[in-house]
Amino acid sequence: QVQLVESGGGLVQPGGSLRLSCAASGISFSRYALGWHRQAPGKQRELVADITTGGITNYVESVKGRFTISRDNVKNTVILQMNSLKPEDTAVYYCNAKRSAYKTFDYWGQGTQVTVSS
Repeated sequence: QVQLVESGGGLVQPGGSLRLSCAASGISFSRYALGWHRQAPGKQRELVADITTGGITNYVESVKGRFTISRDNVKNTVILQMNSLKPEDTAVYYCNAKRSAYKTFDYWGQGTQVTVSS
């Protein structure tokens, strides 16, 4: 059974930091591209950052220079370090693991709430 379990969300003041973690089980973790997506109320889900199996990273423009995605293929975790948080970063953040082989394998976590407010 595949599980992606996010943790680390919460309430933080503008300018603060949070570290999101996603622990995966039931998959060959190193073979998967990993991503963090977010969905704010009334908005579509958007990709925030992703990292390939080779460690190449990609970020949405609005978080460049503030967020860092990393992966640990030993601990089967993907981390999103979020610094200089802004109110517009408020959303539910979801972890995603994806792999294309003879078919596409696409798994999601349950989400963790991040609220940036004073």
